[in-house]
Amino acid sequence: MSWLTLTVDTDAQHAEALSEALLESGALSVDLLDADAGTPDEQAIFGEPGEPPPGVWQHNRVSALFDDDQDVPAILREAASRIGLEQLPEHRIEMLADNDWVRLTQSQFEPIRISARLWIVPTWHTPSDPDAINIVLDPGLAFGTGSHPTTRLCLRWLDDNLKGGESVLDYGCGSGILAIAALKLGAARAVGVDVDSQAVTASRDNAAANRVGNVQFYQPDNAPQGSYDLVVANILTNPLRMLAPLLANATRQGGQIVLSGILEEQAQDVMNIYRQWFDLNAPIFEEGWSCLSGRKR
Repeated sequence: MSWLTLTVDTDAQHAEALSEALLESGALSVDLLDADAGTPDEQAIFGEPGEPPPGVWQHNRVSALFDDDQDVPAILREAASRIGLEQLPEHRIEMLADNDWVRLTQSQFEPIRISARLWIVPTWHTPSDPDAINIVLDPGLAFGTGSHPTTRLCLRWLDDNLKGGESVLDYGCGSGILAIAALKLGAARAVGVDVDSQAVTASRDNAAANRVGNVQFYQPDNAPQGSYDLVVANILTNPLRMLAPLLANATRQGGQIVLSGILEEQAQDVMNIYRQWFDLNAPIFEEGWSCLSGRKR
């Protein structure tokens, strides 16, 4: 069996209404994504502690799935008319062939070598180096599989700099990969925080799969207060700007901070903010992304 996929770029005013209209007109599923993802205009839509949620993205990409016998152009015209769009938005329609989706997805995720001794290994693979530090992690609903440059940059920093016995805060923990890696590399305890409840659940499951103890995951309102030897935050530039006082306060005097999710051209701006509290090292870059680190004065 095959399906048809419809992709439509639209603005914040019409994104949710168009999604609902497509579902009412026969779409099997609809996803709403940030059309600016991976660019300097990428926008976080989760609210942080003390801040209201920003709402939907300013530039949205609506992706809808239909049975292959549906008249998708007619459905789009009807949905657009129903929500008051006088002009048909930019869109494309593509055929999606049937596949063994489980095997196809698994084939895209091979073990990832982070360093000489650190690997990320999906559960369906046998570790390439059984004597290495192997983090068992499958792709899921939360960010952080080791495949993105920002995650690799943070993992390498942990591998190079952890001495053992540290307390670690992973803010914006996603899959929990950084907290789990820190513990496997010798940290004494870790706390992960994420605004997304699915990320918190995924982190707990991944920690259990890796048999690491002394780690807890929370949403921000429930997270314990305290200071840590190391704070790591692999999120996005705008949240890192906003969270600077919170992350600085969570780092003990003499402790270290690691920041990523920052495009190379945004690194200097973020460094200027965090220099209020930290003596920063030279940034490290990979594939257009940055990793910043420093020690709190």
